[in-house]
Amino acid sequence: MTDPLSLSKLLSPFELGDLSLKNRVVMPPLTRGRAVNLGIPNDLMVEYYTQRTGVGLIITEGTFISPQANGWVNAPGIYTLEHTEGWKKVVSGVHSKNTPLFLQLWHCGRASHSSFHDGKLAVAPSAIKINEEYVHTPQGKQPHETPRALETEEIPQIVEDYKKAAENAKQAGFDGVEVHSANGYLLDSFLQSKTNQRTDNYGGSIENRYRLLKEVIEAVITVFPVNRVGVRLSPNGVFNDMGSVDYRETFLYVAKELNSYGLAYIHILDGLEFGFHELGEPMTLAEFKNVFDGPIIGNCGYTQETAEAAIQEGLADLVAFGRPILSNPDLVDRFANNWPLNPIPDVKLWYSPGKEGYTDFPTYKTEN
Repeated sequence: MTDPLSLSKLLSPFELGDLSLKNRVVMPPLTRGRAVNLGIPNDLMVEYYTQRTGVGLIITEGTFISPQANGWVNAPGIYTLEHTEGWKKVVSGVHSKNTPLFLQLWHCGRASHSSFHDGKLAVAPSAIKINEEYVHTPQGKQPHETPRALETEEIPQIVEDYKKAAENAKQAGFDGVEVHSANGYLLDSFLQSKTNQRTDNYGGSIENRYRLLKEVIEAVITVFPVNRVGVRLSPNGVFNDMGSVDYRETFLYVAKELNSYGLAYIHILDGLEFGFHELGEPMTLAEFKNVFDGPIIGNCGYTQETAEAAIQEGLADLVAFGRPILSNPDLVDRFANNWPLNPIPDVKLWYSPGKEGYTDFPTYKTEN
């Protein structure tokens, strides 16, 4: 009799460029707010990531490329020697379990607040405020502010910041990096017409709005081989007040352009669990498969069953599971053995310092 697990593509190995993944389950970036000492990764973070090494690939939480990029309380950085040394410990722990690890490069852009920047406004492609109730800051919840539009001559320094952050990630021992161009943060806000109303070479046409992401990728691939660089996109997302009327045209153009590089992957938040802008039909992985030849990671709201179907149908090559892996460090074992999952933790525990809701979840074997 055939073992059903032998038919599972989700749990089968995958060659991601020159990296051999033990399965197609991905731990995606999950902001957790435990880097409580100036954004320096610590022993608690080592434990957290090492607990979850049953997956085929881990992508770290968003990590700030510079002081200007900051915009989330107690999130980590990768722009100082201390940051790099802290991440080395995380990399060592994850590599001890033979799991590849990518670092996500993050710039918050307009989703930040002046209280992160000594009273200076956050930066953005255009001076357009997020139309949401509040932002979490070092001083607690505060109203969103209208960001400052970046001057054209400031942009090369941001590109250089991405390159330097990639160099630090390489120094720390990461296998690769993911460029965060999703969820309304800086690069996504340049891509989208709703938030980019510039009149210089970085605004107007889709080609111009894509220019900053293009320059960032071309800087980062001077540090890491191109097949060790991924890009994250959120074509359906409304998070951070996003959603542009030309979203389909924009994101298909971007994916087609990214196809020319031979990237490790594109990471698409195709699911609608984070909210949908409702400006048309949701974009699907099938649309991206038509224009992007490399590996695609599907993400947002997948179950084991829907992930298996997406891979079996050739729509996704890998699938990321965010919330399930928060409370199930042994998620792959649970999938493989049809064991029940732990409940998703209370959202109040997701970002609060300490072990609770972070490293204190039992594995199936320890609780039974």
